[in-house]
Amino acid sequence: MDIYIIGISIVGIASLAMAWMPALTEKTGISYSVWYILAGILLYSFFDFFPTPDPIRKESYTVHLSELVVIISLMGTGLKLDEPFSFKNWKIPFRLVTITMLLSIALVALVSYFSLGLGLASALLLGAVLAPTDPVLASDVQVGPPLEKDQNKVRFALTAEAGMNDGMAFPFTWLAITAALAGGISWANILNWIWMDLVYRIVAGVLIGYVSGRALAWLLFYLPGKGITVEIRDGFVAISTTLTVYGLTELAHGYGFIAVFVAAVALRNYELDHKYHTKMHSFTDQIERILLAIVLILFGGSLATGILDKLNWQIVGFALFFLFIIRPVTAYLSLFSSGLTIKEKLGISFFGIRGLGSFFYLSFALSKAEFSQVDELWTTLSFVVLLSIVLHGCTAALGMQHIEKEQNERNESQKI
Repeated sequence: MDIYIIGISIVGIASLAMAWMPALTEKTGISYSVWYILAGILLYSFFDFFPTPDPIRKESYTVHLSELVVIISLMGTGLKLDEPFSFKNWKIPFRLVTITMLLSIALVALVSYFSLGLGLASALLLGAVLAPTDPVLASDVQVGPPLEKDQNKVRFALTAEAGMNDGMAFPFTWLAITAALAGGISWANILNWIWMDLVYRIVAGVLIGYVSGRALAWLLFYLPGKGITVEIRDGFVAISTTLTVYGLTELAHGYGFIAVFVAAVALRNYELDHKYHTKMHSFTDQIERILLAIVLILFGGSLATGILDKLNWQIVGFALFFLFIIRPVTAYLSLFSSGLTIKEKLGISFFGIRGLGSFFYLSFALSKAEFSQVDELWTTLSFVVLLSIVLHGCTAALGMQHIEKEQNERNESQKI
């Protein structure tokens, strides 16, 4: 039996099925992520000839596959935001990626240190990898394609947050790596971390992303309008830009995640209402969903083959505490005096979906330094992500309907 042929057949079937998944989600109210994970569990439970999807032993595969899916998703996320960028318009996402993220990292590190018995570096790492919401698995609560003009405040906040905080978690991942390499944290390490990982890498990511996005916009929109170059309207330009910007930024030791998202936002804001953004977003969305189908099946396979072997009641309690207390409370606090209604605040606070970005950060950190209790870290993260996918995947559609119904009723009353 040729495992390779069976493998590509399964990938083909999974990719083909993805075309019907949005409609299935709309009818059932259950995210397609849940169905793909279930498919992975069933495949690896009943057939033992597939290679084991072990993120610990196959660390490099985990790093690069999750990395690829996330950067493509970040480009698509930036392109579909209709809200013009300004600190005033984006004040709510900025609160979420500063106040909420910092509080989440601190509380997760503190709780996991005392309740799970993790070492300092491992506890800090868990805080960093769980802090960012996911741009890949959160499509049910995010805005739709570009130019839809119905992007409400909750969807916009969750979308922009997912785009920004996947890069903003990187400095704290590096802080955990520094602590693991040095066997602790000293003032010298802190100063070096502030300069290199907190300042330089962020600034480099923002600058390279912005310049790249504006330069591409100049090539795509300005020059053709002047008749200087031919008009380009191929959707794959978005993917090409993603890989180019990410690669150049990483070569400059900046944060590629930040650069890709900033480039997408800069490109979108150059010609906000141009229809070409829809074509580029559509291409990134299709590639992302194909890769996502593969990754979710592999995640389901890892659940069936032992990634949760270290699961215990302490980890279960921690996961529930994180999803029901830490994220909602820290997010709600950051939205104080934001002008949002209680339902809008609760929606933003609750639907902080965790996913592939967290897998990347953990596998990346483990490839850079030796951490204690690696199995426990993977079990904890995998269970949190699984619980988040099931919990949010089964409530997102109904929850967003209630929020949008209230918004529509409020808008109608204001017209009268």
